[in-house]
Amino acid sequence: MTVTIEDIRQAADEIRGEVVRTPFVHAKRLSKILGCELYLKLESQQFSGSFKDRGALYRIKNLTDAQKEKGVIAMSAGNHAQGVALHANRMGIPATIVMPETAPFSKIERTRALGAKVILSGETLDDSRKVVDEIVAKDGLTFVHPYDDEHVIAGQGTIGLEMLEEQPDLDAIIVPIGGGGILSGISLAANAINPDIKLYGVEANLFPSMSQAIKHQPATSGGSTMADGIAVKEPGVITREIIDQLVEEIFLVDESQIETAILTLVEEQKVVSEGAGATGVAAILNNPEQFKGKKIATVICGGNIDARMLSGLLMRGLMRDGRLVRIRTEMVDQPGLLAKISSEIGKARGNIIDVMHQRHFYDVPAKMVEIDFIIETRDSEHVDEIIERLQKMGITTRILSSRSTD
Repeated sequence: MTVTIEDIRQAADEIRGEVVRTPFVHAKRLSKILGCELYLKLESQQFSGSFKDRGALYRIKNLTDAQKEKGVIAMSAGNHAQGVALHANRMGIPATIVMPETAPFSKIERTRALGAKVILSGETLDDSRKVVDEIVAKDGLTFVHPYDDEHVIAGQGTIGLEMLEEQPDLDAIIVPIGGGGILSGISLAANAINPDIKLYGVEANLFPSMSQAIKHQPATSGGSTMADGIAVKEPGVITREIIDQLVEEIFLVDESQIETAILTLVEEQKVVSEGAGATGVAAILNNPEQFKGKKIATVICGGNIDARMLSGLLMRGLMRDGRLVRIRTEMVDQPGLLAKISSEIGKARGNIIDVMHQRHFYDVPAKMVEIDFIIETRDSEHVDEIIERLQKMGITTRILSSRSTD
């Protein structure tokens, strides 16, 4: 293999003190739910919010003086961009980042704030690569690849060293896959230290590029995924070889499973993760029997989730659990009845968040009115209790779907 455990140890020595040695925490509540002993490596706590700080720094530290003077260029949906921008700026090296136009606004603005010149082009990283190649040919900048580079892989492998220094008897490690840099580095470190550890990867099912490449299947990657950090159509050549040799299995998780994992991390562990960072937890949640009774770890590889997306996901989660519900009541249009209904909901300990009272556009008789209530509740049984109380008042009541457009 082109990268060895000695390379990873050398990387650890060179980047020590310049990146965060992130917490490796025992997820006690999730462990209880899943029936295993689960540890989370919180790379979301790096300064840029993701593990990309490590590989980017180690690659930049190994540039020649001439390369440093001309500057570096990278392609990224956001996390690698911030890692390169952060360390290039810190070392006084000009940095240009080509990002897909679909990259989250928060990641674009943070990359600019870190001092990089940002160019938006195309919808995917593959589109961005074309622009990178043109600029490299024209201006002679050095390309810092996000995953298919020996220095980058060695830098990411330092995560594995830290995990095994703290928990050397892990049974398995589950790592998200985009281009394969972080899984390759961790796999090389773990396999060299303890060959008995089982190594697993996980991809978004819309972008199964690594599993398809290893199995020599036609590529089908594409679509919109909340795991934008691992939305890679073309996996690395170096990383593919390492993963093919060392990784036991690659799991695929869908969008609803990723969403559930993000919500579970927030509610059960108070950990904020972006979509890509939560895929390891998603794989464990959906394969509990495979890891039951074992000591396992996964990497929360990034925490750079857009605040609006996180807010939307939390609200959707409350609706699915019955803790936030929209009901529609139908009643005779007479003074004081709205107050009585509101009072009855309050007596049932429901918390009214919003009321939508509309006479003119609903298809109801002229002497009737439909009123929608958005109510905060304990759970679905509490919702049933509220509806039962209203119906005993003679108020026709029904639950509207959380996605209703009525």
